[in-house]
Amino acid sequence: MTTVRIFFEKRGEAAYISLLDLQRVFHRLLKISGLPVWYTQGFNPHIYLSFSCPLSLGQESLCESCEVKTEAETIDAAAWQSALQPLMPRGITVTKVAPAIEKVGEIETAAYQILMPTDSAPVIDGYNNASGAEVVKKTKRGQKTLDLKQYLPRIEYGVLDEQLQFDILLPCGSGEALNINPSLLMEYLHEHGGAPAWQCEVLRTHLYTKQGKDFA
Repeated sequence: MTTVRIFFEKRGEAAYISLLDLQRVFHRLLKISGLPVWYTQGFNPHIYLSFSCPLSLGQESLCESCEVKTEAETIDAAAWQSALQPLMPRGITVTKVAPAIEKVGEIETAAYQILMPTDSAPVIDGYNNASGAEVVKKTKRGQKTLDLKQYLPRIEYGVLDEQLQFDILLPCGSGEALNINPSLLMEYLHEHGGAPAWQCEVLRTHLYTKQGKDFA
C-alpha cells in the first residue's frame, strides 16, 4: 500500500469551499477519474482521503495537500495530475502528485502573506509597541488564552499595490499540536484599533516540518 499525496493551490472563489464540501468534491472526482485509489473495507466502502492542516473558510493557499492510498506498484505522477486537474473546481490547481514522504504530524509551522488596507498601519504599529496581545483560542476542550506576542513578537510590513503586506510564521499542526490561525491576529487588530478584518487577505505560502523544510 502506497500513500499518494496530492498538492494543490486553493485561490479565489475556491477559498470559500468548506472542508466538508472539499472532501465531497475530492471523493467525487477521484471516483470519476478512474485512478487506482484504495477503498476502505466493510459494509460501506469509501475512498481513504485525508487533508493536511486544512484552512479556514476564506483563506487562500499555495501549499494545500491531501492523501489517498493505492495498491498500485508504481505511481505515474503525470498521469494522476492529468486525470485530476480537468475535474477540479475553478480556483483549485494541482501542482504535484507524489508518494508521501513526511507524516502530517511532522508539520510544525505555516507561513502566511497578509494584505490589509494601508490605513491599518497605525494598528500594526500599536501591536508592535504593545507588551502583550492576548487572544482567546477555541479548542475542542473549551477556550484557551494565548499571547500572540509570544509567537509573533513584531510585524514588519511594507506597501504593495496600495495595500499593506507582511509575512508571518505561526505554529501549525494537527491533533494535539498547537495551531494558531492567522484569523486570531486579524481579530485582535480589529478589536484593538478597528482594522477591517473583512478586508484582509490571507494566503498560506508554506508548510514547514520540525526540521524547517517544506512539507512533502
